[in-house]
Amino acid sequence: MTGTITQDPPPAAGGRQSGPLIVTEDNELLDDLLRLCAAAGATPEVHHSVPAAPSASGPRGGWETAPLVLVGDDAARRVRGAVRRRGVVLVGRDQDDSGVWQRAVEIGADHVLMLPDGEQWLVDRIADVAEGVGRPALTVGVIGGRGGAGASTLACALAVSSAREGLRSLLVDADPLGGGLDVLLGGETAEGLRWPAFAASRGRVGGGALEESLPELHSLRVLSWDRGDRVTVPPQAVRAVLAAARRRGGTVVVDLPRRIDDGVAEVLAQLDVGLLVVPAELRAVAAAGRVAAAVGMVLRDLRVAVRGPYGSGLDDREVARLLGLPLAGEVPVESGLLRATESRRPPGASARGPLARFCREFWERALVETGGTHEGADGL
Repeated sequence: MTGTITQDPPPAAGGRQSGPLIVTEDNELLDDLLRLCAAAGATPEVHHSVPAAPSASGPRGGWETAPLVLVGDDAARRVRGAVRRRGVVLVGRDQDDSGVWQRAVEIGADHVLMLPDGEQWLVDRIADVAEGVGRPALTVGVIGGRGGAGASTLACALAVSSAREGLRSLLVDADPLGGGLDVLLGGETAEGLRWPAFAASRGRVGGGALEESLPELHSLRVLSWDRGDRVTVPPQAVRAVLAAARRRGGTVVVDLPRRIDDGVAEVLAQLDVGLLVVPAELRAVAAAGRVAAAVGMVLRDLRVAVRGPYGSGLDDREVARLLGLPLAGEVPVESGLLRATESRRPPGASARGPLARFCREFWERALVETGGTHEGADGL
């Protein structure tokens, strides 16, 4: 059981932080908290009461400076006079003790947590502290309005453009039948893990460990599929992996299939923006309407990116009007793109090309709309 009294602690400013502070004399409770810290990859400080403020040469943390404070219910009275701060969790075991809420108020705790029910919540919170979680990644999904619309090409170009401008960038291939984005990037033999390796993931996946395990191509990390028979990953694993990717900050670009299953729904739920790539022809617009209806059930911010050449009576604004979606812009046709792909140059590799210019302008607008540069960025 967990309960919220006030508010969550502030997000970390970035970078790796010190571990949580544990205040308790209950040895059994301490053993459990140390176990949970180990599971989250954090090394805590342990005190029986409120520690003194750290000095320049003293301990690395203290009551006021620790990123998270775990107070055993046995120690609540001993910390009652401590300075009020955010990020205090009162931890106990007695589910029937109604007085725990009063003690939490007395010490200014944000949360009350009872073990063992609240273990997973606490592991996640401690892991956030260990990773120094800041602003989550700006996460963009790209989906074709029909087959061959060019969604994978645009997804790759967006990720390549993001990486070139100094943002921590991850490209996720969520279409197991698409042939593999690592192939499109010329890195099908690159070392690193693919989706099947994460199929058994449950709960929380470490963001740093995920990033380091993936192939690095063109200054970005890529999560794609291998050449095996497995074409599905459980929704829980999809949720855990994408959440880990977003915690690292920067940008995440996801190439989506047009078929919406439970795993894709998990991805859609974590997107900030969706781009529906639609060729400017009537049949493509009709097909895109069905895709938009399915995606729109989960994703609120879906925009249309129109690709020419244009059919009779159509332009980019008319396509957007017919679909009832905001217009993200016209995806330019880049001459020589096929030859570049065959020569192992990824889409958007030419910084001065029209496709890279479209991607750069998209990122500039999207970052402004979401409140500025995200963690992991040197700036656009």
